[in-house]
Amino acid sequence: MTSGSENLHRDHWLSRARQVSRRVNLGWWLETLSAPLLIVAMLGACGFLLARREFPEIPRWQMMAAAGGAVAVLGLACWVWVARKFEKPEQSLVRIEASMRMRNALSAASAGVAPWPAPVKTVDAGLAWQWPRLLVPPLGALALLAAGLLIPMSARSKDGPATPDEPQAWKQIGAELEKLTKEEVVDEKYLEDTRKRLEELKAQEEEQWFSHSSLEATDSLKKSHRAETDRVERELGRAEKALENIEKNAGAASQAEKNKMMEEFDQALQGLQNGAMKPNPKLLEQMKGLDLKDMAKLNPEQMQQLRENLKKNQEAMKNGKGQGEGDDWSDELLAGDGNQDGNGNGEGEGKDGKDGNGNGKGGVNRGPGHAPGVLGAQKDAVETGKLTGLEAKDLSRSTPGDLLELQDGEHDVDHSASSISKGGNTDATGKGGDRVWRDSLDPAEQKALKRFFE
Repeated sequence: MTSGSENLHRDHWLSRARQVSRRVNLGWWLETLSAPLLIVAMLGACGFLLARREFPEIPRWQMMAAAGGAVAVLGLACWVWVARKFEKPEQSLVRIEASMRMRNALSAASAGVAPWPAPVKTVDAGLAWQWPRLLVPPLGALALLAAGLLIPMSARSKDGPATPDEPQAWKQIGAELEKLTKEEVVDEKYLEDTRKRLEELKAQEEEQWFSHSSLEATDSLKKSHRAETDRVERELGRAEKALENIEKNAGAASQAEKNKMMEEFDQALQGLQNGAMKPNPKLLEQMKGLDLKDMAKLNPEQMQQLRENLKKNQEAMKNGKGQGEGDDWSDELLAGDGNQDGNGNGEGEGKDGKDGNGNGKGGVNRGPGHAPGVLGAQKDAVETGKLTGLEAKDLSRSTPGDLLELQDGEHDVDHSASSISKGGNTDATGKGGDRVWRDSLDPAEQKALKRFFE
């Protein structure tokens, strides 16, 4: 065999040995990569979901690029790890000759003690790919990563934890203060003081909003504000009523009556000046500037203008109450409208001697004052009918003392004469008590009985 052909044979077998070597080493690498690839894919899917929730602005292509980089780094690390197990071409020659039963021909030729065998068209190294085992790990990893990218995920809200709703009484007081401020019917100093007290309550820590002390302070503020509002509304109505009487009766009233009307107006003015809440300063000055000493010289237009201002302020005070949420519905339910006249579900008469249809105010002779059926429509009484006993058919479970039957009847009395035989063969006939108390006793007993009853 010439040296040229010998070299061709050697190159053929060494080339086939290198192919087998690469195939074996690729199998080793894929085997080592399978488990870490699934673990990294699972962690990557969780990371995708977390990133999409926390950082929704990150593009998905950047996530895919990061996943590809992580897989590349993992593959390189597994390649370095398994490189010490890689099969060399010399070892592949032994694998080929063992599989093809060449009796160490390739090993001997590689050692230079025998010629290289002639090339063959098909080289069998005894290897076969296990495709299910080979494809399942990468396909599973791809499915996990795709799930992390495609599963719908809502972004986390950037807002902080939701703050609890403040007490409803705060909203109600705040709404009433805004209403009074808008209408400009109350002195600004009172509104500022009340608003400051409300802000002090709101400045507490959220955990203390519904504490016992906070609720007590809120209730106190609400009651004091309502009391002041009612007082101002009442005094405004009182002043308007006094001006109306003065306007109607100033010409025909006596001096005593005029003094009384002036006193009523002065008392209403004094009531408006006292207390924490005071009406609009302009209205107060207008009332103070009214001179009632000479009623005949009063300007009718001035009186009418003042009355209209008083009415306007009174209506504003009335409308300013209960504008917020959290009103006590039970008070409104029991108190009713407050403007209707009625008999209060009791004795007495309504307005003008007629029975009213509204809820009354109650009284000594008028009942409690609330409307009937405040808790809902009343139902008709249930007709129970006559009570009848149940007849027990099964007497096996009866116990001593159970009532088995009731019957109506009369005693069966035997009215026939009876005879009692005595000594001497003499028959004695008796009836009723004679049979018991006399005929059944011996002579000595009868004598004793007669002496006792004589």
